[in-house]
Amino acid sequence: MKSIALPKTITVGHTPDMDDAFMFYAINSGHIPMDGLRFEHVIEDIQSLNQRALRGELDMTAISAASYPALSSAYWIVSVGSSIGQGYGPLVIAQSSFSPEELSGRRIAVPGCQTTAYFLLRLAIPSFEPVEMPFSEIPQAVLDGSVAAGLVIHEWQLIYRDAGLLPILDLGIWWQTHMKLPLPLGLNVVKKSLGKKTAQQTAAALRDSILYAFAHQEDALEYAMQYGRGTDAARARQFIGMYVNEESLILSTHTREALRLLFDHSKKAGLISQVPRLGVICPFAD
Repeated sequence: MKSIALPKTITVGHTPDMDDAFMFYAINSGHIPMDGLRFEHVIEDIQSLNQRALRGELDMTAISAASYPALSSAYWIVSVGSSIGQGYGPLVIAQSSFSPEELSGRRIAVPGCQTTAYFLLRLAIPSFEPVEMPFSEIPQAVLDGSVAAGLVIHEWQLIYRDAGLLPILDLGIWWQTHMKLPLPLGLNVVKKSLGKKTAQQTAAALRDSILYAFAHQEDALEYAMQYGRGTDAARARQFIGMYVNEESLILSTHTREALRLLFDHSKKAGLISQVPRLGVICPFAD
């Protein structure tokens, strides 16, 4: 009797956020063929995923782009699934209006010191006191007055005014003004130890899942809104459109240039020790 080959299990990390949920909708819902793979999902905030990747715990995972230099020897960048800002990005908010320069030396809540948001703020305002906390707790910390300002990501980039908070510095606009390039915020990476063939298979599964979501947007949006933490449909659609778009299907030349620039400036600022070579894995061609 011929034995049936079992699917190869791949541990996959992604965040409990609408953009990642939208991209993984087709995989999680069984709408695309998996080519002999089975994804075992690990859903955690981005700082936790950065740390898991540093420990080599996940086969494929979302990471902050700023974390890649520390991971480049063990992981390839997956050419699909990136989160790229186009004149928008992480936002510094506060209870009262003041200039970004007035944040120098102040306590600012940040969603982790391995995040791209933190690196960008360090580049824009070199001297401040970071206070690390889960991203979901940052707005309340600002409202409580335990920090002077907060660095928000995910849906809080759109809903901060609902809490009576004010924008101080949009790091996406800051980056666009100074660098004239897209802002690479999040990447997916895959372990080199899987081998090139399996890595390409995982990349192909993610690409096909994104393409399916684009073709079935209403269903994918409904699924993604489970992770919206109360975000209404209009803003959910806006947020997903900001971070799941054509840049999520190919690591463009401009994005690669932006990554190198981010790493160059981060090294000069003492945030990383070396600028990595970009090792990129692409899906199998159709």
